Amino acid sequence: MKDKKIYPWIVVALLWGVALLNYMDRQMLSTMKDSMQIDIVELQSATNFGRLMAIFLWIYGLMSPVAGMIGDRLNRKWLIVGSLFVWSSVTYLMGVAQTFDQIYWLRALMGVSEALYIPAGLSLIADYHSGKSRSLAVGLHMTGLYTGQAIGGFGATVAAAFSWQTTFHWFGVVGIVYAVILIFFLKDKKRESELQHQEASAPKDSVLTSLKKLMGCGAFWVILLYFAASSLPGWATKNWLPTLFSENLGMPMSEAGPISTITIAVSSFVGVLLGGSLSDRWVQKNLKGRVYTSAIGLGLTIPSLLLLGMGHHVVSAVGAGLLFGVGFGMFDANNMPILCQFVSSRQRATAYGVMNMTGVFAGAAITDLLGQWTDGGNLGTGFAMLSVVIAVVVCCLLFFLRPKTDNAD
Repeated sequence: MKDKKIYPWIVVALLWGVALLNYMDRQMLSTMKDSMQIDIVELQSATNFGRLMAIFLWIYGLMSPVAGMIGDRLNRKWLIVGSLFVWSSVTYLMGVAQTFDQIYWLRALMGVSEALYIPAGLSLIADYHSGKSRSLAVGLHMTGLYTGQAIGGFGATVAAAFSWQTTFHWFGVVGIVYAVILIFFLKDKKRESELQHQEASAPKDSVLTSLKKLMGCGAFWVILLYFAASSLPGWATKNWLPTLFSENLGMPMSEAGPISTITIAVSSFVGVLLGGSLSDRWVQKNLKGRVYTSAIGLGLTIPSLLLLGMGHHVVSAVGAGLLFGVGFGMFDANNMPILCQFVSSRQRATAYGVMNMTGVFAGAAITDLLGQWTDGGNLGTGFAMLSVVIAVVVCCLLFFLRPKTDNAD
C-alpha cells in the first residue's frame, strides 16, 4: 500500500469499482421500465419515464459544481465513501417504493449523492498519475463506468427472473458493503499546489477567487462547449439506446437492454485503452496530442449516430454501437487530461464539476426531448441529427485549443 509506484494503480482499481456502481445504479432503471410499469402505471408513458430520467440529470447537474468545489477543499476519500454509501442506500430504498412520486424523489436524491463522486474521483486520479500515465489511468477508470452501464443493462433480465424490487435491493447492498471496504484501503493525496502553498505559508484561494480564475480562462470555455455538446449523444445512448434497439430491431426490452449496453461497454473499453495509450505517447511529442486523440475519437461517433438512427437490422445497429463505443471511449479518456493542460490542480475538481453540470444539463434536455420524440415515433431521427452537432464541435476543438504545457500549475 505504501509503494509509490504501485499504489497509484491501486487507487485506479479501487475507484474503478466505485465508477462501476455509480453507473450501474443509475443505468438499470432505464431497462426496467417494462417490469416497473406493471406496478407503477405512470411509467407506461414515455414522457413520464423521460421526466423520471431527467430529474436525476437536472439535480446531478446542479450539484456538480458544488461537488467540485467541495472536492477541491475537503478530504476526497471521505467524500467518495460518503457519496457511495448514500446513493447505494437510495438504490436499496427504490426497491421499497410503491408510487411514481416516491421513485421520482429518490431518483432526485440519487442525483445529489452521485454528483459528489466524479469530480473528486477524477481529481484524485489526476494527482496520483503524471502526464506519462494520466490518460491511461483516467481511461481505465472510465471502463468502470462502462462496465457498470453494461451490468445495469441486465436490470430487466434480473427483474424478469425475480422482481424489480429485489434487483434494487441487492444492487444497493453491494454498494453499501463496498463503501465500508474503501474506508480501509483508499487514501487521499496532497496536491502539489497545496504543498507549494504550505511551503510559502500562503492561504488557499477562496471559492470566489477560484471561480474567477477558472472563468477567466478562455480555453476552459472551449472545453466546456465541447464537453456539453458531446454529452448529448453520450446521455442519449445511456438512457434511450435500449429503447431504440427494442423499437428498431423488434425485440423485447429484456434482450435489447443487455445487447445495447454490452455493445457500448465492450467497445468503449477498447476505446479508452486505445485513446489513453495513444494520447500519453502522442503528448510526449506534440502537446496537442491529447486534443487530436479526443477529436479522432469523437469523429468516429458521427457515422455511428447516423447508423444507429437509421438502421433497422441487428448487424448495422450492433456495428454502429461498437463504432460509437470506441470513439466515445477515446474521447472520455482524454477529458480530464486535456483539462489538466489548462487548469491548475487547485481548481480541477471545480472545473470538472462545472463541466459535468453543463454536460448533464445537455443530457437532461436531450433525454426529455427524446422521450417526447419516442411517443411520436421519431427516436431514430433524433439520434441521427446529433451527428451534425458533433461535427461542429470537433472543428471548434481543433481550431481553438492550443495547449502550452501538459500539466498546468
